[in-house]
Amino acid sequence: MRAGIRCTIIVLILFSVFLSCKRNPYRVNISSISVDIKIERLEKDLFSIDPSGIETSIPYLKEKYGEFLQLFSYVTHLGDMDDTLFAESLTQFCTDKLNYEVYQTVMERYPDIESIEEDLENAFRHYKYYFPGKKVPALYTCITGFNNSLIVDDTIIGISLDRYLGSDCEYYPRLQIYNYIAARMNSWNIVPDCIYGWSSSEWDYSSMGYAADNVMTRIIHEGKLKYFTKCMMPSVNDTVLFGFSTGQMKFCRNNEMQMWYYIMENDLLFSTDQFTIRKLTGEAPFTTYFTNESPGKAAVWIGFRIIESYMKRNTVFLGEMMDNTDIQGILESAKYDPK
Repeated sequence: MRAGIRCTIIVLILFSVFLSCKRNPYRVNISSISVDIKIERLEKDLFSIDPSGIETSIPYLKEKYGEFLQLFSYVTHLGDMDDTLFAESLTQFCTDKLNYEVYQTVMERYPDIESIEEDLENAFRHYKYYFPGKKVPALYTCITGFNNSLIVDDTIIGISLDRYLGSDCEYYPRLQIYNYIAARMNSWNIVPDCIYGWSSSEWDYSSMGYAADNVMTRIIHEGKLKYFTKCMMPSVNDTVLFGFSTGQMKFCRNNEMQMWYYIMENDLLFSTDQFTIRKLTGEAPFTTYFTNESPGKAAVWIGFRIIESYMKRNTVFLGEMMDNTDIQGILESAKYDPK
């Protein structure tokens, strides 16, 4: 009997070890963490005001939206909100026929945004898990005349809903937005974009102080941002995380080794040529160094895989990794070896 019990215990221990080895490293316990996200909708306030009353409503808008109103005004080219011409510019924006038409389309597509708030709450609960001392940004929606998808600064995330009307939105071809970019302008891209945009602001490339601006630095920095986003959204599909189609994602997984070896064998890794960097990490329908089946920014996938390897092989907190500017050290410690 005792031998049988001992055998059962050993089996349970081995099973527990097996499960721990297979545990998703992105899954963490956030059950005790509470975050309250309330998104204020500037577009509803602006387009609900009678045009004759916009000027008298500006003090109310300033009080409610604060710094975000100014950021919005800069993005939409309305100028300084304390300028004497601001009321006139804002009135013109709100009475523009196309802007009002777009606003109506936005309200049809997003009559409420509860699901976005819930997903952002979940993401920022993860953020507070990893960074308990940091504050959650204030969140807003707006329309910007298709100028920006996001407006981000140190304490704010603004979501331009006219940039998330669906890849088949009739406005996008008229604006000559490329299909491969419009493919990412859907409701399910909003929260991943917000988290990626927030990390891009928190760990701004130009402010990081990296020793060199080259391919290796760029792809590893971008890999950090994607890894951060995945940590905030463990359930996000990789196609959404990277903005790849299913076929493009399959290409990256099947050709990871070939892409890495191409970069290495053609001496691209330490290239400081901006054209080369853009070809590997910039917006494009595909990465010209590889094949037409590859996605644009394919090298960002490589950077993400390097960071995954680094985090797996080293006992490092997420914040430490994000702050780490020793790119060569990260690469060496990652022992990245795609198979």
